[in-house]
Amino acid sequence: MTPSLAGGAVVAYLVGAIPVGFVIARIFGIGDIRRHGSGTIGMTNVLRTAGKLPAILTLLGDVAKGALAVWVGALVAGDVVVGGAVAAAAAVLGNCWSVLLKFRGGKGVATGLGALLFVLGPWAILPSAIVFLVVVATTRFVSLGSLLATVGAPLVALALGKPLPSVLATAVIALIVVGRHHENIARLVSGTENRLGRKAGA
Repeated sequence: MTPSLAGGAVVAYLVGAIPVGFVIARIFGIGDIRRHGSGTIGMTNVLRTAGKLPAILTLLGDVAKGALAVWVGALVAGDVVVGGAVAAAAAVLGNCWSVLLKFRGGKGVATGLGALLFVLGPWAILPSAIVFLVVVATTRFVSLGSLLATVGAPLVALALGKPLPSVLATAVIALIVVGRHHENIARLVSGTENRLGRKAGA
């Protein structure tokens, strides 16, 4: 990895590490969001703990953070394709293992969405968005919708003929998201996963 590419990855990681949900939960008087619900800082846990407005702000903030991280990372790397791909993966790593939260964080879905919107473009993301909405609407499992949408994203990128670095970055992000959802997967298999609209543990 060249110095400029490494620099872009570091910058993207640091932007991705900004704990949006953690900050918003504090602003809305929740305190440390990691002490509530699932213990993560993502939109779903903020929704269950703090309500709709904080959750929407968290979602928008994480998506914007992902796109910004890739834009800045690619700018530093001086390479939109390879630099952008590396920055996308780095941004999701930052979100999931934030240096600002002692390497704890979210599950990478919203930040990954923002990053891939920049790397792949909105049309390549649309099928995953549709899958997410349909699955969540029919099952009310946010985790299942997130997993299916994310796993399908590399296949869509490949089918649309996106550059190989972009496809690989999408696959890496999918692996990270699946790994971060290992507890959700176990609960889905056992039938104990929380549905949207229910408090965690209800």
